Amino acid sequence: MPWSRIVSGIIAIALALALTVVGGWYYTLAFGVLIYLGQLEYFQLVRAKGILPAAKTTLVVSQALLVLSTIAPNLADAVFPVAGTFICFYLLFQPKFATIADISASIMGLFYGGYLPSYWVRLRSLGTIEHSNLPLWGYWPEQWTNLQALPQGLTATLLAFCCIWAADIGAYTFGKFFGRTRLSDISPKKTVEGAVFGVFGSIAVAIAGSWWLDWSGWPLTGFALGLLIGIASLLGDLTESMMKRDAGVKDSGQLIPGHGGILDRADSYVFTAPLVYYFVTLLLPLLPQT
Repeated sequence: MPWSRIVSGIIAIALALALTVVGGWYYTLAFGVLIYLGQLEYFQLVRAKGILPAAKTTLVVSQALLVLSTIAPNLADAVFPVAGTFICFYLLFQPKFATIADISASIMGLFYGGYLPSYWVRLRSLGTIEHSNLPLWGYWPEQWTNLQALPQGLTATLLAFCCIWAADIGAYTFGKFFGRTRLSDISPKKTVEGAVFGVFGSIAVAIAGSWWLDWSGWPLTGFALGLLIGIASLLGDLTESMMKRDAGVKDSGQLIPGHGGILDRADSYVFTAPLVYYFVTLLLPLLPQT
């Protein structure tokens, strides 16, 4: 593995952990930058197919969605249909007649590049105001030994990140040395053996996390969460590979040395965000407290 890939990966993980712990508007701002850059890459893939999406409008409404996800997460879902309608209106009044592909690519850019990732902001915002001890709703733990004292959004986000990392690293390592069966023609390097091991890695981390966090119903809750994250991260990876293959490119960009673009590194996170958010906010409260 090239040193550029290792160094850039370590820096990215360190920044992600620090911003996740601090949370608040610092976390939202960082996600805003990532979403902006990721959508630029997405629209570059779209234009390679001769499609003309409403890129600028989608970029603006996606940032507005992040802001609302921070200050009023319960109202964030209302932005998506309103923003989609606004994008359609914008395309209707362009000098060139918009096509079905133009409209579809624009809505997909909003959904894939803005709406789904906004759930990471919603997830980290759980308990943000109540535990804030820094300006701009930021937070820094006074002690780390009592995990139950940390904001729910922080512990759930870190656990989800660790599950994704376990799935990615497990699938890559095991597939590289023991993979024999190709998983899909979409991504020829991925193997069934690596994918299965990656899912089990996510499950193992989630079970350990559910025990440390004293979740009700563990280890079943940890198993369920790990399974969801493992499968969703794999599907996210394959989806991004499908888009790159359709556009005829190897990487979505060259922003991160040794890794490619933002989408190349964030593909595993897109579909997992809403699953983790609703798992924590809807399923866990229904379970009897132990």
